[in-house]
Amino acid sequence: MNEGWASLWHTHMMTTRILDDTEVIDYADHHSGTVAVTPGRLNPYKLGLELFRDIERRWNMGQFGPEWEACDRMAERLRWDRKLGRGREKIYEVRRLHCDSTFLDEFLTQDFCERQGLFTSKKNARTGKDELESVAFEDVKQALLFHFTNGGRPVIEVLDANYGNRGELLLVHRHAGVDLRTDWAKEVLENLTRIWKRPVRIETQIGNKPVRLGHDGDKPIQEDLDQAALKSKTR
Repeated sequence: MNEGWASLWHTHMMTTRILDDTEVIDYADHHSGTVAVTPGRLNPYKLGLELFRDIERRWNMGQFGPEWEACDRMAERLRWDRKLGRGREKIYEVRRLHCDSTFLDEFLTQDFCERQGLFTSKKNARTGKDELESVAFEDVKQALLFHFTNGGRPVIEVLDANYGNRGELLLVHRHAGVDLRTDWAKEVLENLTRIWKRPVRIETQIGNKPVRLGHDGDKPIQEDLDQAALKSKTR
């Protein structure tokens, strides 16, 4: 957000208030280097700048809200312009209220990703070169959120060091739009049981469903928290 906001106002001020006609080309040359995209690397200046511009455009044209989301006719979406003129107000609100992770979680859209040509990549173990992995919106969004949320590391806190009054350890994952990698989580939980000497669990969500993962020292555990709460109420 910081890089995008700075780039947005830098280019606006330079091209509307500061430069004269003879300086614009030189400025554009330098600015293009700042927002350039190179293979295999994410440029936060470019991503933030374009996302702020997209938010401003959408709120100017009214491309948000239930009516817009319910519209599934492409021709109508392409013509959609309610002329609301609320874009500038909206980007100031976004700057005031959001952080990097919520900025992406709330305002990154499939249309934006497609227009920007965003995709995920992975390294080919045989050639050592990066290759396209997915262009699916959810995959791109998860990868971006993972990159910008706590430096790609999940935020995990101790919820109860004597869970169930049995000396068990209960952790909680502060979910910020990125699911835990369950294969890593299971391995870490198993290792924690060796240190804690008792079962270890962690509350998180997978695919928008609240779950509790764990390990009892012998085998992994997975509980659906919605179902567990329902059973507790019916007892």
